[in-house]
Amino acid sequence: MGVAKSPELSAVVAAINRRDAQTLEDVARAHLPALLRAARAAGVGADDAYDVVQDALLVFIERAADFDGRAPVLNWMLGILYRKVQERRRSIARDDPASQLDDPYEARFNSDGMWIRPPLSPDAYTANVQAMTWIAECLQRLNDRRRLAFTLREVDQLETEEICKILDLTPNTLGVLLFRARNALRECMETKGMRGAHDVEM
Repeated sequence: MGVAKSPELSAVVAAINRRDAQTLEDVARAHLPALLRAARAAGVGADDAYDVVQDALLVFIERAADFDGRAPVLNWMLGILYRKVQERRRSIARDDPASQLDDPYEARFNSDGMWIRPPLSPDAYTANVQAMTWIAECLQRLNDRRRLAFTLREVDQLETEEICKILDLTPNTLGVLLFRARNALRECMETKGMRGAHDVEM
């Protein structure tokens, strides 16, 4: 049995389904920052992020009649965006070498994919402007999958089930991606001088 929608939600879904111009514009404007952030997190450069998001928005409009309101509209749009990013990556990076394995980080995990020693928490540095700048720099060093998973979880605060649907991952795979992203952030921050017991979230 499906979950009953509120009258307000049903009205929004109906407006999206019939491609009401004002509703589509409002939805696009409301979620543009999150879409751009996700595109950048997925490895799209600043110059191309708007183009990829625009392509995703065009698909959103074309497929508006398919939106059923069971998931938040942002999640549906993020799923479209992620597929557009994948298409773009395949079209311009056919001859790229295989993804790096991040060997220095592999030794941090046991055979079950769990931490051998825990990562630092970025939350420990939120009060420090310099530290936040470093965190942003370190995030850019993550590979695309880890950066996007981390951003959807820690910045956009999406739930595991939502992220798995968007990125087509199992919960276990997502968990490993997030663990390794946090570990890579710890390694990067330590190279910048942020180290010690006070840096570790207990």
